[in-house]
Amino acid sequence: MRCSFLSTLLLALLSLSKSSFSQVCEDQTQDSKTIVVDQSGQGQFTTVQQAIDSVPAENSIWTHILVKPGIYKEKVMIPGNKPCIVLVGNSASDTVIEWGDGGIVNQSATFTLYAENFKARNILFKNTYNEMTQRGDGSSIKPASAFQITTDKVSFYQCGFISVQDTLTDFQGRHYFDSCYIEGAVDFIWGNGQSIYKGCKINATTDILGGSPGYITAQGRDSATDNGGYIFDQCSVVGNGPIYLGRAYRQYSRVVFNKADLSNVVVPEGWDPWKYAGQEGTITYAENQCTGPGVDMSKRVEWEKTLSDEELRQLTDANIFINQDGWLQKQPF
Repeated sequence: MRCSFLSTLLLALLSLSKSSFSQVCEDQTQDSKTIVVDQSGQGQFTTVQQAIDSVPAENSIWTHILVKPGIYKEKVMIPGNKPCIVLVGNSASDTVIEWGDGGIVNQSATFTLYAENFKARNILFKNTYNEMTQRGDGSSIKPASAFQITTDKVSFYQCGFISVQDTLTDFQGRHYFDSCYIEGAVDFIWGNGQSIYKGCKINATTDILGGSPGYITAQGRDSATDNGGYIFDQCSVVGNGPIYLGRAYRQYSRVVFNKADLSNVVVPEGWDPWKYAGQEGTITYAENQCTGPGVDMSKRVEWEKTLSDEELRQLTDANIFINQDGWLQKQPF
């Protein structure tokens, strides 16, 4: 299913986001536009998609979409020709965008982003599709993304992402997650993004799998020169059932947990090579200065990497790994 997803998604990228990579947003000190979304009718629009639709094509002005508290039951998409959007809620506890679609991973996301230079703050993105599945052996669970990112220069602050399988499709581009909450059971952070997760809470809800372990990451780096990778810096891992830190979605999969707090839900082996058993030498999975009852390394897979201080710096320093051109500082508050 995922092989066909990759080819389908790449075609979608060509058609929906080819113009976005040439877009430059005006400096954040310049005049910007603000749109208010309010279900009660006190804003310009009552749905998030209506507000996005109002943004002109080839937008180059930072546009703030302020979403008032409420549960917005809608499926949202930002096309590639609408960059420079800042989506702001009140808090992830009272400002929610949710939908319930699943089964076809590249079509199920509650929120799909094709436009670069996007920022979100204080919003919860949720896919409710698997909430109605019968809890037991997990056989009825289907891919159901809460958010799908297929583009560059994207950041999230104090946001939440909730689903069961494929919660966060971190597919392509440079991304920064600060103090976010991510919940799921199977491959719930997956793709080939080049991403730093800073101070995030990772909640493994694997009780839905009936005792079988789940997987936090399925990272898809596919060559030694590929810049992709997921870096978890000072994050915490909690949950209600066993979880692997990751399994290799592609042969050069790269995931690092740095100074993370790992609860006892982390399985002793830590990592799974998946379909690359016997080819683990190209996989980069590492833990550095982690704490908590889940850090016992005595039964970890023997092919887990030990990175040098310089290798860690190259990956954990945002300015080196994802922010070489200073795009994070150019995004407005």
